[in-house]
This record gives sequence, structure tokens and C-alpha cells, in this order.
Amino acid sequence: MKKHLAFILTAAMLILPLAACSTTPSGGTATTTAGSGSGDNVIKVGVFEPVTGENGGGGFQEVLGIRYANQEKPTVDIGGQTYKVELVEVDNKSDKTEAVSAAQSLVSSGVSVILGSYGSGVSIAAGDIFEEAKIPAIGVSCTNPQVTSGNDYYFRVCFIDPFQGTVMANYAWGEGAKTAAVITQLGDDYSSGLGSYFTSSFKALGGTIADEEQFQTNQTDFKAILTNIKAANPDIIFAPSSIATAPLIIKQARELGITAPITAGDTWENASIIENAGDDAEGVALSTFFDEGDTSNTVATAFLSGFKAFLNADKSYLEKNGGEAVAAVSALGYDAYNVALEAIKGAGSTDSQAIRDALVNVDYTGVTGNITFDSNGDANKNIAYIKTIKDGAFTFLKTVEIADTGSAETTAAN
Repeated sequence: MKKHLAFILTAAMLILPLAACSTTPSGGTATTTAGSGSGDNVIKVGVFEPVTGENGGGGFQEVLGIRYANQEKPTVDIGGQTYKVELVEVDNKSDKTEAVSAAQSLVSSGVSVILGSYGSGVSIAAGDIFEEAKIPAIGVSCTNPQVTSGNDYYFRVCFIDPFQGTVMANYAWGEGAKTAAVITQLGDDYSSGLGSYFTSSFKALGGTIADEEQFQTNQTDFKAILTNIKAANPDIIFAPSSIATAPLIIKQARELGITAPITAGDTWENASIIENAGDDAEGVALSTFFDEGDTSNTVATAFLSGFKAFLNADKSYLEKNGGEAVAAVSALGYDAYNVALEAIKGAGSTDSQAIRDALVNVDYTGVTGNITFDSNGDANKNIAYIKTIKDGAFTFLKTVEIADTGSAETTAAN
């Protein structure tokens, strides 16, 4: 890919006008927004997210967090001058091929730093392009280790899947499960990776994987693999997958008479899953990055009131978000934007390389906790929130802290 950079950039210049007219989730056609500042000073921040495709719901929630942060802080001081922060948004359409085109258009647009994406697969697909262009990217909720591994220009503000897999394995074991079935999506980096980390952690605890099943992208009928799982009779099911797939798996499992608890990772924290799975979603448990009921962080308290007002000011935002509930990925999107501003100020420049070098030393207290980066560019985070679906809503169960992704666990029940 790197050998063809000149071709890529030329192609990107040709497709940029099309990218600038792509439809946004709020129904408009503009992909750039900017705050008010002085003079003509502008710094462009790329927003690399899916707002369509199977992960469009979660991607849009990340965009909401970023847009709110931009509304709250529309300018940044660089070298004693005030710059407008212009968001340049592209839709990677939850697709690895489309992600490459979207990444190319951002490079051509002159952005200094990039935020995103929801979905590890599209983030990995774009990684070489950002690195070759020497533009730093800050992942929001892309949890697969490959996003940042070997890429000096990709950072992230969320925890990663070896940790998340351990969290959910410990949760399953703590709930008394001795056997588990694992369902993953073939070819999806997030799903297959998280399933693998859960499996290894559950086995390390002494558990047995009773059955492992895979499904194809865009598959809608899961009865064959669920019939196999029913025959294996596991104590618990772990099924990390997309928002679109989740309600299908949940409903079809219950239709077949499977009563084992169903669990998943962070992608399942989306109101559309409850809406589409209905009563069958009751009892589903998942891990995530943030809970709006956590009042221990004053930054989070201020964010929640402002963000809910932001949602209510635009009915299309409120509707697409699924109401006033604040998704963890929206909080992460907000944090990612502010981390980018901290790096820009630290660099004292709009130069992408200078911003990348400043990111290494960022120390920012955000909505989702304190954010610093390790040598891989991963956030130094070791706390996850466990939630369950109860009475048609996501309900906080406890926090889990695991040092170095080991099996030691500290929980605080609600």
C-alpha cells in the first residue's frame, strides 16, 4: 500500500468532491462544520466514522460526542492565535474497502489530526494510509490491538480487547458459569479478536468452551449455529458482534428455547438492540467504557447535562440516539476531541507531525477517566463497566478493574 501513495493521493483528489457531498446521519449533505474564531485561521480535524452500514448506529453516537465537543470548544489557541476548529466528516460505511476511500479523502482535505473509528476493522484498514501521510489518528472505541500495533500514528482513548475479553470471562466465571459457547463473525477483526481473548481467559480460569460458532457478514439466519449451541448446553453465551446482528441472535436463541445468559462486548450498548429484540433482550450483559450514573467524576457530571441539552436541541439527534441515554461511545468521542485539542496546544502548531509528537505526552482528565498513552499509543485504562438490560433499559451492575489484563478482579456493585 505504501508503494502506491502517489496514486492514492491522486485518486483521493478526484473523489474528494464526492466525499464532500456524502449524506450525514442528520439528513444533511455538508461534511464540514466549524466554530467561530478570529481571522482566517482554521485547523481541520478529520472525523472518520461509519454513519451507515451495520455499525452506523454506534458510529453516529461517536459523531454526536465529537460534534458536541466541537460546539463546546469551537476554537483552540495555537502560538498565541485563535484558530477555528473545522470538523471534516467522512462516512466509512462500516466497510473496509469504503474505509480506504474515506481515509484517502481525509488525507487530501488537509486535516491535521483524525478521530475515529467505531469498528476496529475499518480502523485497521485505514491505518497505513494515516501513517504514510504522517497524520495522527485517535481511535475512539476501536478496541482490537492491531489498530495501534506497529503504527506510530494511531492512538486510542478506549481500553483494548485483551482487557475486555478478560473482564467478560471473569464476569461469566463469577456468575457461576463453568462452560461457555462463543459466537463470532468471520472476517470481523473486532468480533473474532474479542471472542478469542474471552476464550483464552475463560479457559485460564478453569472454564470449558462447549462450542465455538462463526457466521458470515450480513447473515440473518442463525438457527443452524444456535441449534448446535443448544445441543452443547453451555452455562453462558458470549457473542461479540455488531449492533445490527445482536437482536437477531438474541431473538432466535430465545425462539429455539435457549435459556443460557447471553453476553457481549461494548458494541451491544445501543438502544436499537433493546428496541429490536424486545423482551428477549432482558438479562443480556455487556462490558462498556462509561456509565452516566457514575457521579464520581466532576468532568462527567458537567458533560452529561450539556450533552443532553445538545441532544434535545435537535430532534433528529435525539431520535437517532434512541432518547436521552448517553452512550459510552459518545463520551469517548467527546474525550477524543479534547485529547486532540490538548495535543494541538502542546504542539503549538497545526503541523501533523508536531501534533503526533505532542500526543505522546498528553495527560488529560476526561469524562471516561484520566487519559495517558503507553508505548503502543493505547490508553492506560484498566476499568470497565458491566451493564445488564433490565426492564427495557441498560442498568449498571458493577465496575471491574483488572491489572495487566490478568485474572485479578476488583468489583464495586451498584
